[in-house]
Amino acid sequence: MSDTKIFRIFVVNPGSTSTKVEFFENEKSVLEGNVFHDSAILKDFPTINDQLDYRMEYVMKWLKDNNIDLTGVDAIVGRGGACYPIEGGTYEVDDRLINDIREAKGGVYHSSMLGVQMAKRLHDEFGGRLLMVDPIVVDEYQDVARITGVKGIYRHSATHALNLRATAHKYAKSVGRKYNEMNLIVCHIDGGITITAHKHGKMIDANDGSGGDGPMTPTRMGTMAITDVITKLYDRPKEELRSLCMATGGLSSWFGTSNSDTIHEMVEAGDPKAQLIWNAMIYQITKWIGSMACVLHGEVDGIVLTGGLMRFQDVLGGIEEACGWIAPIASYPGELEHEAMRAAALRVLRGDEQAKTYPGKPRFEGFDFL
Repeated sequence: MSDTKIFRIFVVNPGSTSTKVEFFENEKSVLEGNVFHDSAILKDFPTINDQLDYRMEYVMKWLKDNNIDLTGVDAIVGRGGACYPIEGGTYEVDDRLINDIREAKGGVYHSSMLGVQMAKRLHDEFGGRLLMVDPIVVDEYQDVARITGVKGIYRHSATHALNLRATAHKYAKSVGRKYNEMNLIVCHIDGGITITAHKHGKMIDANDGSGGDGPMTPTRMGTMAITDVITKLYDRPKEELRSLCMATGGLSSWFGTSNSDTIHEMVEAGDPKAQLIWNAMIYQITKWIGSMACVLHGEVDGIVLTGGLMRFQDVLGGIEEACGWIAPIASYPGELEHEAMRAAALRVLRGDEQAKTYPGKPRFEGFDFL
């Protein structure tokens, strides 16, 4: 099909502290929008699924305020949530996929579970192909990375796979190399933080960014000793514990807000508490980058940083100071998620790629010998 045909594509991308949308005509961005959702508001919803109507009100208002009519749109792409873990790629969204994401079959309770649900609402009203690209549970772990210290329980792959891979490709191109020929540590640093080891095009290990694993973030508690959880949080309801992992932990727990700009203003003003907690978050990020360097046996071609918090120079400076000896560091503030979703939809619409069918089962289901 000719590349001169104009395809209209709408992407919807709910994050832990925001809902982002963008309207494209082929590669051209016509308009984008972003609204911040403070964790103090989101915590009033019993579950993430309960936020659907609240977030859809924003999307429909944005369309109306900007005089965008999606009637006859060619594709609507929703950010992929926790379906069963699957290989990367572009998927046709069906009812089974939506239901599995609503039920968090992939074991990850995260706002991305609203992406395909919001896209389906828009699809029902305006039409178009309904697609999902590289969900947060893309699973490419090496076998040794799956093992835990409890028989039969395995580590989950739960990352910002869409943005991580898109940014890795961009970095590889910038240095004149191919992504699938490089070893990279790629970090998404924003409301959620995932730090990943990429070996020759495969994401072989990462922290479980939605399961309380890794650095603390503006919304997530990060790694804690299980004994501390048992002794200090033993009487908390299950949903409150889940919320600490995903919405009200980290900076939100310390300051009552997840608004990084507000907290960073306190840091810049010299507030000792804010400085200590903020620097502790950076410290924890660098520890995890170091661990991924070991996963790659020290053979690291680059450390690639992306996400909203990279707009703060002290975050970049702290990582450069602690990790600059490992490999060259490149920073891409913001995200490439929308561009990746748009590009995938265009490949499908132009016939360059076939959309995959969701298999309805996990890619990894355990080892035969265990």
